[in-house]
Amino acid sequence: MKSNASQNVTLNLQTLPFHLGIIMDGNGRWAKKRLLNRVKGHEKGTQTVRSIVTVARELGIGMLTLYAFSTENWARPKIEVKALMMLLKKFIVSEREVFSKNDIRVNIIGQKHRLPKDVQKEIDITLDLTKNNDKMVLNLALSYGSREEITNAVKLIAKKIKSKEMDPNDITQDLISNHLYTKTMPDPDLIIRTSGENRLSNFLMWQAAYSEIYISETLWPDFSKDEFIEILKNYQKRDRRFGKVSCSTSNDG
Repeated sequence: MKSNASQNVTLNLQTLPFHLGIIMDGNGRWAKKRLLNRVKGHEKGTQTVRSIVTVARELGIGMLTLYAFSTENWARPKIEVKALMMLLKKFIVSEREVFSKNDIRVNIIGQKHRLPKDVQKEIDITLDLTKNNDKMVLNLALSYGSREEITNAVKLIAKKIKSKEMDPNDITQDLISNHLYTKTMPDPDLIIRTSGENRLSNFLMWQAAYSEIYISETLWPDFSKDEFIEILKNYQKRDRRFGKVSCSTSNDG
């Protein structure tokens, strides 16, 4: 999806998306194409995570949200889920010092309580170690599903109404946003999905109402720094109107 024209454009570091979300898809297909076990694809995908997190930090991206494990992923074969949890634990431990060194604060969105206890323990250590870092926030969406997130927000609001803490007339879009996992975060400016699938797959559906979306045909393990930068250049050429009329066309009638 690259073009010679875009390759000649310089990336403007002043107009990068602040919050960038990535649906990291294609690990299994990458392995299948090479006649490898799916776990090998996930292992290679972890290397890509390391690379893209590093590039995002170097460029000055303020917040990066990675769709690492969905609520639906629990339905995968037990051996694959176990391998994914082992890879997650290894990543959290091995990158801990890198996060600290690069002033990256790690945050989790999703049902952390559903993760294995040993994984939760290592996550908590990393969260505590990086809690004061302020150059970039790395959100790992783990056991995350947007429908579950919204359902949970509705339940929380309903409880407050039942206890008379809140009136139904108090419900606004902002109030709903403030009951989501992302309540302290701005909505994503850009969402990238790899592997050519044209759907959000239950990722940040409330928050993505006006996000720019870019679909890459590349399988996640092959996703590179160069392609990432080309996508950011593409984003910078877009006219984000948020449902309004563009200033450049407002006088056209």
